Formats: sequence, C-alpha cells, structure tokens
Amino acid sequence: MTGSQDCVFCRIIARQEPGTIRYEDGDVVVIENKLRWAPIMLLVLPRRHVTQQEMWREMARIGQVAVEVGKQACPNGFRLLSNFGADAMQSQDHGHLHIIGGTFLGPYA
Repeated sequence: MTGSQDCVFCRIIARQEPGTIRYEDGDVVVIENKLRWAPIMLLVLPRRHVTQQEMWREMARIGQVAVEVGKQACPNGFRLLSNFGADAMQSQDHGHLHIIGGTFLGPYA
C-alpha cells in the first residue's frame, strides 16, 4: 500500500475497504462519495497518499481527470471543490477533490 493504514481512502484504493470506483489509472482514482447532498458527488484522489497542499502542487493530472469525469457525469455543469483544514470541514488527510453536480446547484451561500 502506498499510503497509511489509518487512511480510509488508501484502504479503498487498495481494495481493503468497500468503495465504488468510477475511474482509475496509474495516478488517479475517482470514487463515489458516501455523502449525498447533491445527485452526483465524486471524489478524485491521487493514488499516492499526499496532503491537500501536496496534491495542489501536483494538480495537472488530477485536474485533467476531474474535468473529464465531471463532464461525463454532469454534462450540464458541475463544481470542483477542495477543502483545506478544519474550518473548511476537511475530514480526510488524504488529498482529494470533490466533483459535485447532477442538478442546478444555485448561487454560493
């Protein structure tokens, strides 16, 4: 395993914990988010365990996959979201990007 035994995302990537994988290649995995406050909620994960900051420093491939999967899953539009730290409600240390869509999302709060 390339990450931490304590990391749920690393365990899903390693097939040690259940998760619905929608896309994967040698560098990036896209899984369905368990949260359901929008019809489409996907998580784009670097296969390697990195922090949010490290992920953003290496964003090229992750961003490319996020846009392509987002366009396929949400042809009428989607949001890409990334949380940094407790005040932003980041719940996992493993860097990740949210794809949110499948409905009109309305204005920002």
